[in-house]
Amino acid sequence: MLTLAVGSQSSRSGIISPAQASEWLASGWRDMWRQPLLSLGFGALYAGIGGALFLVLTEIGMGALLFPVASGFMLVGPLAAVFFYEISRRLESGEPVSLSLVIGHILTRVGQIGNMGLVLAILMMVWLVAGLVVFALFYPSGMQLGLDSFMVDVVLKTESVSFLAVGTLVGGVLATVAFSISVFAMPMLLERDVGVVEAMAFSVNAVRRNWRTMIGWAATIAVVTFFGMGTAFLGLILVLPLVGHASWHAYRDVAGGP
Repeated sequence: MLTLAVGSQSSRSGIISPAQASEWLASGWRDMWRQPLLSLGFGALYAGIGGALFLVLTEIGMGALLFPVASGFMLVGPLAAVFFYEISRRLESGEPVSLSLVIGHILTRVGQIGNMGLVLAILMMVWLVAGLVVFALFYPSGMQLGLDSFMVDVVLKTESVSFLAVGTLVGGVLATVAFSISVFAMPMLLERDVGVVEAMAFSVNAVRRNWRTMIGWAATIAVVTFFGMGTAFLGLILVLPLVGHASWHAYRDVAGGP
């Protein structure tokens, strides 16, 4: 089985420090502006999808569902970032970069990437079902799902603290699982000819060995992503490429050279 020994080419031997997070972000920023059309284009695509979903849910009076859906997006984030991984991989190896080449290489790995995406999609469905269960337990009589009603009845009322605490705990557990199995697995599946189970085992082992650093990195990703969503999704145009490219460099520091 592939282990952190893969990183023997790296001077860090798979061990990373919290200080390296700033290096990943700096490298991600450089990659983004080396290919601004592709990077920002993919960022704009995801931002547009998020904005359209918000408008639809608001229009049908179910704006409150945006919160669990947005949280669920965090679970499948590594799948959405695969385009940014491929751009950074090509920049790093000196290969030409174009939309057709990026998509073409991803399609050559679509089987394993798709299997990993299926795992993350299942986790997202579990999260949505769990969220509905928690909601039903605390609000058995139901409530209005309009965004304004949700903010007043749930977020701003002190009696909703238990509901928010349980929901956060359940979401946190699922997010931890999703992050651990995918943060390094998805870029590895893009780069190397390995199986999904092997890649997930590598990712979990890497997170376990560097858990302090990875807690900070996961928090950084969550904060900047929710900031991007909080700016009417416009911030995602910059945030998603930055995080995606930076995550490639985080993987590279763990896995070693190509």
